[in-house]
Amino acid sequence: MNQQQETGFKGPGGTGGGLGEFVIGFVMAIAGFWLLTNQVQVTTGGWRLWGYNAFGLSLLPFIIGVGVLFFNGRSILGWLLTLAGLVIVFAGILVNMSIYFRPTSLFNTLLILILITGGIGLLVRSLSEHGKSSEGN
Repeated sequence: MNQQQETGFKGPGGTGGGLGEFVIGFVMAIAGFWLLTNQVQVTTGGWRLWGYNAFGLSLLPFIIGVGVLFFNGRSILGWLLTLAGLVIVFAGILVNMSIYFRPTSLFNTLLILILITGGIGLLVRSLSEHGKSSEGN
């Protein structure tokens, strides 16, 4: 009987996998994703509708809904207009976003990709059984 069975300790995912592999893989993946997001630049364009700025128009349902809610806080129409206005504003923000990968060196790009893929690989490996009982039988 090995020490894991005596103490009742299970590895990551309830298996006899390696806790060290899990921690190292997690740290590598987080570092890789942080470096990746650090290299991404997000910008936004204008809200155009038939050549005119349309941001103010997208706020109209929200403003009317808030006004109705101030008059009657239980108004279903007021809640629907307010929620629809928020959805329109957030959808407009997402639709008008432009995402760019900033110029970087090949070394930095390879480092980012190796950290992400290596970290995920170690995480997945740590969830499998380790030990002599699962090898070769």
